[in-house]
Amino acid sequence: MKKTLITAAVALLGSSAALADEPIILKVAHFWPPTAMSQQKVLEPWCAKIEQESAGRMKCQIYPAMQLGGTPPQLIQQVQDGVADIVWTLPGYTAGRYPSMEVFELPFMTNRAAPASRAAWHYYEQFGKEDFAKVKPLAFHVHDEGYVHNNKHPITKLSDFRGLKMRAPTRLTNKMIAAFGATPVAMPLPAVAEAVSKGVVDGYVLPWEVIPAVKLHEMTKYHSETDKSQPSLYTALFIVAMNPAKYDSLPDDLKKVIDANSGADFSASIGKAWDVSAPPAREKAVERGNEFAMISADELAKWRKVTDKLATSWVKEMDGKGYQGQAMLDTAKALIQKYNAQ
Repeated sequence: MKKTLITAAVALLGSSAALADEPIILKVAHFWPPTAMSQQKVLEPWCAKIEQESAGRMKCQIYPAMQLGGTPPQLIQQVQDGVADIVWTLPGYTAGRYPSMEVFELPFMTNRAAPASRAAWHYYEQFGKEDFAKVKPLAFHVHDEGYVHNNKHPITKLSDFRGLKMRAPTRLTNKMIAAFGATPVAMPLPAVAEAVSKGVVDGYVLPWEVIPAVKLHEMTKYHSETDKSQPSLYTALFIVAMNPAKYDSLPDDLKKVIDANSGADFSASIGKAWDVSAPPAREKAVERGNEFAMISADELAKWRKVTDKLATSWVKEMDGKGYQGQAMLDTAKALIQKYNAQ
C-alpha cells in the first residue's frame, strides 16, 4: 500500500511539474484578415517579443477574422468577458460606449499616426481610464491619413458628396460624412467589400493599407486624397486591450513583460507601422489603373469650416455627459502638436 501511495504521489508531482512547465497561451482576437499588416507587422512581432522575454512561458494563439465567433463590435465585450485574452478593435464600433477617446476621431486632428498614437495613450491616462476600467488597455493608436474612395465620380469638392451613400467606421466619421452632404452608412470593415460589390454603398472612407487587404482596390474606381500640407481628413481610434483577470492571474515577472510591451511606446510603434504602410498599398490601386484626384488645400479650408461645427457640438455633448469637453479637445490637440514636433 505504501509503495502504491508513493508511486501515485510521484506521478502526481510529475504531472504537476509538467503542467507548470506548460506555457501560458494568450488568445488574441481581431477582425483583420491574417494577411493584413496589423497581424503580420504588429501582432506577430509583439507576440514573438513577449514569448522571447518570458523565456517561452507566454505564447500567443492568434485568431484573425473573428475566428472566435461574434462580430467586430463584440470584440471589446469578448475581452471583458474573457472569451479572448487580448483583442484589437475600435472602441467606436460600439457607438457612445467609450466617449472619452472619441476626440481623436474628429476631422482634421492628426498628421501622422505615430505621434498621434503616442498622444492618444497619454490622453487616455488623463481622461480615459474610467471609460476603460473593465479592460486593461495595452495600446491606443490611430491609423494614418484616411481618404475618400467611391465608384460614382471623382470627389474634389463638397458638392461631389451629394447623393452618395458612403460607409464610415465610427459615430463621428458618420457625422462628418453627413455634414459633407452624403448619406452615411455605418458598418465594420469586414462588411465593406460586400457592400461595395453589391452597390449597398457608393463608396467609403479608409486609409490605404486596409484597401488591398480586403481587395477593395479591385472594385473601386476613384480615390480622392487630401493635400499633404493639411491635417488628415479623418482617422479612427483603435485599442489593444487585455482581459484584466487574465493579467491578474500572471506571475509578477510575466506581468512585467506585458507592462514593458504596452503603453506609449507600443502605441506609437503601431502608429508608425500604419504610417509606412500607405505607399505599397496605394501602389496596388495605381497598378490597376484606378483614377486619383487631389483635394486642394483651398478646398479643404471650406471642408474644415463645416467640420469645426462637429468639434463644437462634441464638446457640448461631452459636457452634457459630465466630461470636461473643452479640456479634452484642447489636451488632445496639444498632445498631438507636442509629439508631432519631436
